[in-house]
Amino acid sequence: MLKTRVITAVVLLAVFLPVTLFAPVGAFGALIAFVVVFAAWEWARLLKLGGAGPIVYALVAAVALVASTRLGIGVDGARPFYKAAGIFWVIAGPFVLLRKPTLAQGAWRSFLFLAGIVIFVACWHALVAARMQGVSFVLSLLLLVWLADIGAYFSGKAFGKHKLAPAISPGKTWEGAIGGWLTVMIVALAAVLSHAFEPTLYSELWAHWGAPRALLALTVLVAFSVVGDLFESMMKRQAGVKDSSGLLPGHGGVLDRIDALLPVLPLAMLLLG
Repeated sequence: MLKTRVITAVVLLAVFLPVTLFAPVGAFGALIAFVVVFAAWEWARLLKLGGAGPIVYALVAAVALVASTRLGIGVDGARPFYKAAGIFWVIAGPFVLLRKPTLAQGAWRSFLFLAGIVIFVACWHALVAARMQGVSFVLSLLLLVWLADIGAYFSGKAFGKHKLAPAISPGKTWEGAIGGWLTVMIVALAAVLSHAFEPTLYSELWAHWGAPRALLALTVLVAFSVVGDLFESMMKRQAGVKDSSGLLPGHGGVLDRIDALLPVLPLAMLLLG
């Protein structure tokens, strides 16, 4: 299993890193669109759409993505999508973690059906807009989620005692979440004070909001990275599956890799708007 995970990770990095670092923005956008369409397919599978439903849903997501570019790419053109996705996560995210509505509830299932399209379109625009600001910026945005996850893992292993959401993800603890937050804060402060690789998400938030509010904004983003992770875990539990799919051997599916990014991407772009 470990060997499979490592091989898959190496292959993914061999594709993602060169495109991110060296390819034109258009090629980067095409790669992200490819990822988003597969994520939409998995979202539909978790919603238990039968037959060709997941394929049709993925095609609808692709069409919506292409159509959305007519509004323009960047913070201003994509703002309606960022706002809609942000509202979903700010309201529906915490609500569902507390109330845990089930897919058997028709209205909730329909809501997620529509919300998914908006979420994936918003994430595509956010990543492309971030890449347009520079390689270091888009990598720092991704790094926030990776650092929060890595910090949470090791802190949870070392100190975890109090369960964060035992009914959804028994392995997550409050100590782990705090450790992930501290990891992000330390790296962000080091990056800003050293002016390393600017512009980064951290330096831009610092310039836009000032130190105290920038740290608060980063705290919000870390918190919602946890929400995104837990939200997908809840969807998998309701669907009765361990992974969103088997597309990535050893890692599960695309959503399993990007779940924490789904709320962070549009919220980050809104905070910078």
